Amino acid sequence: MTAREFIFDRLSRMLLCIAFLFAAAAFLLVTGTQSGIVTLLLIVCLLVFFLGQLFDFWRMKKRLGELQAIMSELDQRYLFAECAPKPHNLYERKLFDLLRLSGKSMIEAVSDAQAAGREYREYIEQWVHEIKTPITAAKLICQNADSDIRRKLSRELAQIDTHVERALFYARTESAEKDFIIGKTELSAICEGAIQTHRTLLIQSGVRVETESLDESVYTDGKWVAFMLGQLLQNAARYRGEEPVITLSGRRLGRQVQLAVWDNGIGISAHELPRVFDRGFTGKNGRSRGGSTGMGLYLCKRLADVLEIGLQIQSTAGTGTCVTLTFPAEANLTKM
Repeated sequence: MTAREFIFDRLSRMLLCIAFLFAAAAFLLVTGTQSGIVTLLLIVCLLVFFLGQLFDFWRMKKRLGELQAIMSELDQRYLFAECAPKPHNLYERKLFDLLRLSGKSMIEAVSDAQAAGREYREYIEQWVHEIKTPITAAKLICQNADSDIRRKLSRELAQIDTHVERALFYARTESAEKDFIIGKTELSAICEGAIQTHRTLLIQSGVRVETESLDESVYTDGKWVAFMLGQLLQNAARYRGEEPVITLSGRRLGRQVQLAVWDNGIGISAHELPRVFDRGFTGKNGRSRGGSTGMGLYLCKRLADVLEIGLQIQSTAGTGTCVTLTFPAEANLTKM
């Protein structure tokens, strides 16, 4: 609180008090009191009045400073009313009582929302595990079908499996820190796993995959990173150009390791590039080709933040896209 704010807050009361003092002085003069005495009384009263206001300003500023210091140190700021020092007056006591009631109501609402979200995530995880059984059965039945039908059904089943897996990972990103294990992992193994998982889609889309310099070790969770790479491979296959090629290239930067996923697809417009990590953003390409949910890159960004992986994207419309993952050094990890 500044002196300017204090004065503007009390300006009407200050003016009223000063007006009353001058009115009292005028009354004394009219009733015959000597002007010297009236002047002396007026000066003393004004001095006492301004000293009182100065004391109130200092007291309020000190009190607000204490409350702000307590607020800044709290991790859960809705508990401010519970941690605040004893109220100094009736107004503060009533105000803190209202804050406690408000905080209690908010805690109850947050607890209910968290419980509902937890139940929903548990249901999604259970549903995903249950739906995988008929998907696996459909894949086995598909093997006995004609080659053309088998190829088409295999692709559609692979898409269904991919969407189911994405739903599972999306449900788990709310508490991803409970489901990942950071350890030394070979970059080549992660990439090979992601490629094998999406092998059917890549083959049927006519995409050639090339790898370069993947003989590096990274400190991360291989399962989550493989999922991220899978989203990138799917995007590259969906938005492919003529003679599509995807290149996965690794390189070491000091104690860090970078993995670049480059494709020669249709690319992304410059004005859409800043929004590609937004939830549900599909862009012009997603609308024109259909089937896009706008969740793939969003999930990649969320997982990258959890795993402390730097995620950057560069793209030129009509030329291709390059997504770079920068893995942190072991010494820099805070979530081990």
